[in-house]
Amino acid sequence: MSYSWPILSTVTFLPLLGALLILLLRGNDESAFRNARYIALWTTLLTFALSLIIWRDFDPTTAQFQFVELRPWLGPISFHMGVDGISMPFVLLTTFLMPLCILASWTAIETRVKEYMIAFLVLETLMIGVFTSLDLVLFYLFFEGGLIPMFLIIGIWGGARRVYASFKFFLYTLAGSLLMLLAIMAIYWQAGTTDIPTLLTYDFPAHMQTWLWFAFLASFAVKLPMWPVHTWLPDAHVEAPTAGSVILAGILLKMGGYGFLRFSIPMFPLASAEFAPLIFALSVVAIIYTSLVALAQEDMKKLIAYSSVAHMGFVTIGVFTLTMQGLQGGIFQMLSHGIVSAALFLCVGVIYDRMHTREIAAFGGLVARMPLYAFCFMVFTLANVGLPGTSGFVGEFLALTGAFRVNTWVAFLATTGIILSAAYALWLYRRVIFGVLEKPGLRLIKDLTWREAVVMTPLVLLTILFGFYPAPLLDASSASVEALIRNYEASLAAAEQARFALLP
Repeated sequence: MSYSWPILSTVTFLPLLGALLILLLRGNDESAFRNARYIALWTTLLTFALSLIIWRDFDPTTAQFQFVELRPWLGPISFHMGVDGISMPFVLLTTFLMPLCILASWTAIETRVKEYMIAFLVLETLMIGVFTSLDLVLFYLFFEGGLIPMFLIIGIWGGARRVYASFKFFLYTLAGSLLMLLAIMAIYWQAGTTDIPTLLTYDFPAHMQTWLWFAFLASFAVKLPMWPVHTWLPDAHVEAPTAGSVILAGILLKMGGYGFLRFSIPMFPLASAEFAPLIFALSVVAIIYTSLVALAQEDMKKLIAYSSVAHMGFVTIGVFTLTMQGLQGGIFQMLSHGIVSAALFLCVGVIYDRMHTREIAAFGGLVARMPLYAFCFMVFTLANVGLPGTSGFVGEFLALTGAFRVNTWVAFLATTGIILSAAYALWLYRRVIFGVLEKPGLRLIKDLTWREAVVMTPLVLLTILFGFYPAPLLDASSASVEALIRNYEASLAAAEQARFALLP
């Protein structure tokens, strides 16, 4: 369906309008802070409403890009935007989480409130732009631009070691992305264009595919993050404010997986097939190693951060099986993890706001004083484990099914991660929620406020809904995934045929 107005650009850049309105606010008193909060909230809600209109009119039966906008911009670089079945759910996830982040920050952030809200609104524009860009240079600008507001969010409103964590986050992701910039330049010199739909049909030479694939891997592996370039993530999560952790886990990590789906596999199919065993090996190590590390954590945020690395291991395994189940499982796992891990960080934020500590040992017996909180935390913990009936089960099951078809050892070793995730997640839940209410200060702790309940309710409902009825997300991506597999297999067949033709 086409509109008489550029709805995709509107959704992408509307948060910048909200940021501009906040910038024009006078004063630094409580009245200005309150106005900044309301402008940010209504801007993100309006953006979410517009993204729902796009979702309503989105046609899941075609693999073509929809709501396409194409305008000349910088010489050979076009302002080209559009969504397909792979990117559309991520746009919706981004716009859905942002109002929840603003609500979660309502009373938690008391200094530089206007600047904080501006940083989040700018970040929303840059994140949506990553998923809607159909030009490599445009994608790169959005992809790298997101570093700046997140760097500021961690570095200004973070914890005691916020400067160290923000610089580590910035330098890790920037270093990987510089290699991707070189690859983008090489792609332009080779193909003569940076237009993504055109490049998806371009046949790169086999020798060139290898080093281009590794250049993109350097960026996406850090962003995801994959082992062993994951060490920036626990530090960033621990020091980031609650809403920063929500966006970091919910959206920013997904850009790496999205990059594999949009660029690495369709543009460099021969290299993807050749190096899939490398991805499997790194993913299995990530799942087992980071799950064991999570078992040893004493900080709640660090435990959840390490569990995120393990869950992203399931994503990369599923994606590089190049099977229908594996790819859809990888996509679904990213979307589910975006909801569940965001909710877990919000749960940590709730008790941190009350007790000002994230140490697991400081809690115990909260069910006696916070039954509603205990219920929400239980739903998200079980989803994180992958309990059937929650969204966490569907993605892991499909990814492992795809892995089993390709390599039974990979599937077997990855499955041990589910057992380990049950160990660390249930251990955390037992220590915090059950036991005797005897720690200092816990006897007066309050249950969820109405604002916190408003934030938690949609996350609980979606976690259970997609556990029992995953069809909306699976159907949305099925046509695009089928087209991806079809083109991948055609490229491999053509390469095989060319190789036989060269034989004497």
